[in-house]
Amino acid sequence: MTPDLVIVVPMLGRPHRVLPLVSSIRSTCRARVLFCVSPGDTEVHQAIDELGCERIEVAPRPRGDYARKINAGYRHTRESRIFAAADDLCFHPGWYEAAIAALAPGIGVVGTNDLGSPRVMAGEHATHSLITRAYADEFGTVDKRGEIYHEGYPHEYVDDELVGTAMRRKAWAFAFDSHVEHLHPNWGKAESDPLYAQQRHRMSAGASLYRRRRRLWT
Repeated sequence: MTPDLVIVVPMLGRPHRVLPLVSSIRSTCRARVLFCVSPGDTEVHQAIDELGCERIEVAPRPRGDYARKINAGYRHTRESRIFAAADDLCFHPGWYEAAIAALAPGIGVVGTNDLGSPRVMAGEHATHSLITRAYADEFGTVDKRGEIYHEGYPHEYVDDELVGTAMRRKAWAFAFDSHVEHLHPNWGKAESDPLYAQQRHRMSAGASLYRRRRRLWT
């Protein structure tokens, strides 16, 4: 087990995603994997338990489920580095080595290459990042220490705020060769489902909140 890395995976349905995700993690690193699940999501619980993985239950709320689960995983663990993951990722060999190579002094957030988003592949953004515990503990979000994501977003734009805030603090770096592929329908890498279908509605609400909060760091 890599003593300095925990991969936090929020889950909401999609039990079929558990095995391929864990397989890609185990084939590329020896990190601790922590699933943050909803109470009553029994098929997901079973899929995780069958692989002998660790999980915690996080009480549901109408908004901010993804951010709340990432924050819960961060607070539940003690590793010095946290990777904010999702169920639709594929970790490529060498991703972690490339990410930690970008952890120069003062850097607290390292963006990985999702091999899908044009903004990400240009090195201007990241959808999934490696965060140091020291950064989350000392700085946190733009207006609250001790958390990774602001929990007011429905889902999207949590990463925009994380990256934007870290950039403003000169604490962000991008690792082009750290390939954590996002298997998303937007890039033709997965079939759509009810959660993906809600994206447009969530984006509208998330964009409105992002525009208001962006004034805090720009």
